[in-house]
Amino acid sequence: MRVRRVEHGHRLKQKLILVLIRLLGGRRVPDVVKTLMYRPEFFGRAQCAWTQAVMRGPSELERRRAELFAAFTSKLNHCVF
Repeated sequence: MRVRRVEHGHRLKQKLILVLIRLLGGRRVPDVVKTLMYRPEFFGRAQCAWTQAVMRGPSELERRRAELFAAFTSKLNHCVF
């Protein structure tokens, strides 16, 4: 389900970044990116910090192996990133 406000309600700076991502990527911007960029002070920054901590924090896995697991999981979930 897409929330109209998250789909189209970004501030000017975020709109410009989203357009650039779409043009350089050659496809629609993933919904998760739009969600992270919509009101980043409310959700986006905290979610990005958490993701970085999980992917880059102390772990028994090497960084490249953690990235491989994340990429494989994304592929299984038909996720574009």
